[in-house]
Amino acid sequence: MPIILSSPAFSEGGVIPKRHTGEGDNLSPALSWSRFPSSTKSFVLQVEDPDAPSGTFIHWVLFNIPPEVKQLTEGLPEKSVLPGIGQQATNDAQEIGYFGPYPPPGKPHRYFFKIFALDRKVDLSTGCTFSQVQKAMRDHILDTGSLMGTYRR
Repeated sequence: MPIILSSPAFSEGGVIPKRHTGEGDNLSPALSWSRFPSSTKSFVLQVEDPDAPSGTFIHWVLFNIPPEVKQLTEGLPEKSVLPGIGQQATNDAQEIGYFGPYPPPGKPHRYFFKIFALDRKVDLSTGCTFSQVQKAMRDHILDTGSLMGTYRR
C-alpha cells in the first residue's frame, strides 16, 4: 500500500492556495505522511510540474528527512540544511528550497508532491540537484506516496 501524503492546504486534485505559489507568499505547504515501512531510514520529498512548457520542472527537493519526522510545517526556510528536518537540493529555478507554482497563463498545471521512503540516507552534499538525489535513491526506495494539486494563472 502506498504512503499516504496529505496537506491541510489542499486535497488530492484540489487547487493549491495562492499563498503557496509564486504569485502569493511562496510558502511551502504543511505536509504530513503515514503508513510507511518500519524499516525506513530516511525520506525524500520532491515536487514536480510535468506540465511545464520545457518538460518536467522540479520545484522542491528535500532529502535525508529522518524517519521520525512525519510532517513538515508551512513555510520552511530556503536554507541548504534544516536541522532536524533534512537537506534541500537545488530546484530547477537554480535555488535552494521551495519554489512555488508559477505556470504561464492559461490552462492549470498539475503539481505532484511525492514522498519516497528509503532504506538508507542519501550520501550527497547540500546544493546537489534532483538528478543526483534521484540517482542516489535508485535501488533504495521502499515505498512511495503522492499528492497532486493544481494551479493556474
